[in-house]
Amino acid sequence: MNPEQSTTALLFIHALSPLHAGTGQGIGAIDLPIAREKATGIPYLPGSSLKGILRDRAQGKGWDKDTLFAVFGPETEAASEHAGAVQVGDAKLLLLPVRSLYGVFALVTSPYLLERFRREAEMAGLTPPPLPPSLGQGQILVAPNSRLPEGGKVYLEDLDLEARSTPGVGEWEDWLTRTQAPVAGRLAVVHDDVMAFLLETATEVVARIRLDDATKTVAQGALWYEESLPAESVLYSMVRAEPSRRKEKALPAEAGLALFKGLLQGALQLGGKATVGRGLCRVSVGG
Repeated sequence: MNPEQSTTALLFIHALSPLHAGTGQGIGAIDLPIAREKATGIPYLPGSSLKGILRDRAQGKGWDKDTLFAVFGPETEAASEHAGAVQVGDAKLLLLPVRSLYGVFALVTSPYLLERFRREAEMAGLTPPPLPPSLGQGQILVAPNSRLPEGGKVYLEDLDLEARSTPGVGEWEDWLTRTQAPVAGRLAVVHDDVMAFLLETATEVVARIRLDDATKTVAQGALWYEESLPAESVLYSMVRAEPSRRKEKALPAEAGLALFKGLLQGALQLGGKATVGRGLCRVSVGG
């Protein structure tokens, strides 16, 4: 496949309710943890979750079989025939909402998260602002108009960090308005080590129970703990399209990607626990 025939786009995923992209049974205190990258421990949403939901939506919209198979690939039993034209990458975390003493909550990121986001955004033809200046573990970078600082400090959960105002964070706030998340006055950049701590302690963990139908009390052994990314989290996913490999449906890369983008209208339910309102997301195209 000629690389010049392919086209890419960046998708932003804004969680409107807690997002549970699970990994099955946990081995620690949390019975149902979220998926995390092995090397970094950063939460992510598998690309298969997004692709599967959009494939179902395409079927619901009445796509003909050849178009559906050209864009998403054939059914599992015929998967060896050809690949789909659209490749959906895992959705990586960009902004984590963290409770703040002032401004209600902050949308927190770190130099590493911004660096790898910038790398993929440039691959998709976007031009994000420059990376903000370096900072120490006890510092936090905010925009000049931030609603988070009070008395030179920003208080996140049980952390108090020295606030440093920089126009660079304001540029990122302006640029990230395209995610449709409430970033204005709330964006904060912390040290990578502090971010690692927040990724372990600032996710949402809730106790779930199942009631016995007869007694309306907790059924024996039916208590478990479940982890989710909080509502207002922002993730991003790289999408790449190539010309169709299906003989019955010639489709240029741009046309396949356009069909894929057309499925993003309205809210999507991603991850698990849909019946209890988890995973309601707004997906938009960057740029």
